[in-house]
Parts: sequence; structure tokens; C-alpha cells
Amino acid sequence: MKNLNIGMIGYGFMGRTHSNAYSQVNHFFPLKYKPVLKAVCARDAEKVRSFADQWGYESVETDWRKVVERKDIDAIDICTPNNLHKEIALAAAANGKMVLCEKPLSMNTAEGEEMVAAIERAGVPNTVWYNYRRAPAVTLAKQLIDSGKLGRIFHYRANFLQDWTISADLPQGGAALWRLDAAAAGSGVTGDLLAHCIDTALWLNGSITDVSAMTETFIKERKHTLTGQIEKVSIDDACTFFCHFKNGSLGLFESTRYARGHKALYTLEVNGEHASLKWDLHDLHRLQWFDHGDEGIVRGWRSVHVSDSDQPYMKNWWVPGLQIGYEHTFIHQVADFLKALEEGKPCSPTFREALETQKVCDAVISSAKERAWKTIAS
Repeated sequence: MKNLNIGMIGYGFMGRTHSNAYSQVNHFFPLKYKPVLKAVCARDAEKVRSFADQWGYESVETDWRKVVERKDIDAIDICTPNNLHKEIALAAAANGKMVLCEKPLSMNTAEGEEMVAAIERAGVPNTVWYNYRRAPAVTLAKQLIDSGKLGRIFHYRANFLQDWTISADLPQGGAALWRLDAAAAGSGVTGDLLAHCIDTALWLNGSITDVSAMTETFIKERKHTLTGQIEKVSIDDACTFFCHFKNGSLGLFESTRYARGHKALYTLEVNGEHASLKWDLHDLHRLQWFDHGDEGIVRGWRSVHVSDSDQPYMKNWWVPGLQIGYEHTFIHQVADFLKALEEGKPCSPTFREALETQKVCDAVISSAKERAWKTIAS
């Protein structure tokens, strides 16, 4: 087994999920590479040392440039706010490092194109952490769609609903609330939540050709954590858009952080000529399936419990009937990345594939601003 030395930059929520994935993957997947938690980097020396001790990192840094320049680091994992993705990825590529980048890829399409060019010029393995592809039920949905069992696709709909920003007293910016600050995040729910929905949709249903969107910022001003001043809120609190897919189907997407009672409701549904399927993150181990070919008197929606060994990823886990959870989607992504590395193949979504999601996000924001249909740039 060959060691793959990881240098992770950032240590928040995603830092924990990634660290857990690196630590667990070889316990369950037979692979030729073993991730080694070589270094973790963040600006607060005391906090990053505590994180390193808890998760088993061998060393800490407070300057990410030192991490990407270290000779003992093979792969850079970018877990920072979005505004730092480009600079770190370019430096990592220039130093010949593999790059695993949190979503969304970039602040905008222009940045994403620069990142793709640098990564491809360097020829380094790369992937973007759109982890919901790796929920076994979603991967099963992909297999069913690709098999033709649904027939011609007519509709794709998805939503991602939360409620954590409703209070007007919640500030914006800083380490904990950078997602509410456009300077750090680029956009609001579009880049944070809908990006997940869009990536999954592109993977399951193919390219989106054009969009018509509306967004809303419900609370126009918030105190900024860093300045202490009341400042304009520039991110989108809610977004809804319609779209056409290249295969002729129609799409409907919604995301908001103002849906009282929903903490992380992500659902998707695909309606085809012969069958339909739907999935709910709150019940992530189940795929709902309707087949019009069933005998009429028993025709109806069925709940498929995705835990058998012949279903995606599950042969690596427990016995049939025992389910897995959210954290396993990240373990699956690490396993797929290491397997792709072993075979000399790309690991989807690559930077170039994630750029397509970024283009849709940008078109959504532009459409809402101009109140006009927008074609997705090729």
C-alpha cells in the first residue's frame, strides 16, 4: 500500500467530514493507496493545533503557502471559504500537487476557467467534493436512468431547504458566517445549496441549456462580524429557477434558508415515460420508485431500501438491512478518488465537470438580476 500524504487547508465542518473520510476509507475499501493526515492549516494556531490533535494530523501550519510548497505533501484538500479556492488551487497545481476542492469550484465562471486551465496544464489528479452523488440511493438512481428503465425523461425537480438565517439579529461574515458574506461566498443559496442540486442533475440528466430564475434577499442589512458595522447583504437568501435540459426535459429547482422547519431538506424527483424515481436526504438510504409496467392492481410507489451488497457501495459496509449515513458519502468520494488514482483515470466531478455547474449558477444569478432567460455558456 502506497501512502498519499494529505495537506488540508481549513478545518471547519467540511474539514471534519474530509478528515473522517481519509481516516476510515482503508478500513472498508481495498485500495492500493492509503491517505496519511500529514498537515492541516488554518490561521488560528491554537485552534488548528487542537483540531490536528483530535483528528491525528502529524503537523500544523498557519500559512497555506507553506503547505502547498512542502515536498512531503502529495495532495491539497481545499476546505476554505470560496474566495480562497482559486489562489490555493493555482499554487497547488504549480507545485505539482493533486487537488481536492470543496464545492462550489469557484466564485464565478471566470475564476473556474482559470482553475481548470491551471489544473489541466499541470496534469494533476483533481476532484470537487459534490458528495451527494455518492449516496448509494442516488448512485442507484444514476444506474436506473442510464439503463433506460425510465424511458424518455420529461421532468427533473429538486429543492434544498434550510431555515438557519431567518433571524435578523444573525450577523454576516467571519469564520462561522462567511456564507452570508458575498465577498467570501460569491453567492448565497445558489452557490451553497443549489450547486449540489445542479451537480446531481447534470450527472443524472445531462446538460442544462438555459435558465429563468428569481432570487430574493429578505434581510437587506446585517451587522458584519469583522467590521462591527451594519452593512448591505449581497447574497441571495432564496432562489427558484426553471430550465431546459439538452435531452428535452424541463427542470424546476428551489433553494432557501427561510423555510421554517427545514434544516437540510434536499429532495429530487425524475419523471420518465415508463417510470419515476425520487430521493430525500432525510431518508437517504431509500430510493422511491414507480414503474408503470407493474400490474395495474398493485401499481404504485415502492420504497427500495438501498443496503444490499449488489447495490452501489454497499458490499463494502454491513449486512443487508443495516444502513449508512451522510458521512459515508465522503468516504465513498475518497475511495473513488484513490481507485481512480490507482487506475490512472479521472475522478468525477473533475474541475472541468464542476465548471459546468458554476456556469449554471452564474446564469441563474444573471437571469434573476436581469429578469430574463439566460443561455448556459458552452
